[in-house]
Amino acid sequence: MQVLCKKTNGNAETHCCVCGQGFVIFWDRQSRTERIAALHEIQHVLRNHHRNKAGPEAHPQDSYAIPEWNAAGIAFF
Repeated sequence: MQVLCKKTNGNAETHCCVCGQGFVIFWDRQSRTERIAALHEIQHVLRNHHRNKAGPEAHPQDSYAIPEWNAAGIAFF
């Protein structure tokens, strides 16, 4: 499954648990189970952005794909 995230100040599908920045998520076709697994991975990636910066500037300015990840046979690119 491909997952693309983009910062938003409007209606967000998820928020960074560190700084509160909102993100819209663009998904390929997915099941509910795949979406739940992807949301956990997205939160992990968002937290990792804060290794060197505390605020919303820690996240990429442009949209970005979640790095390749495999769990229970689900591939994210």
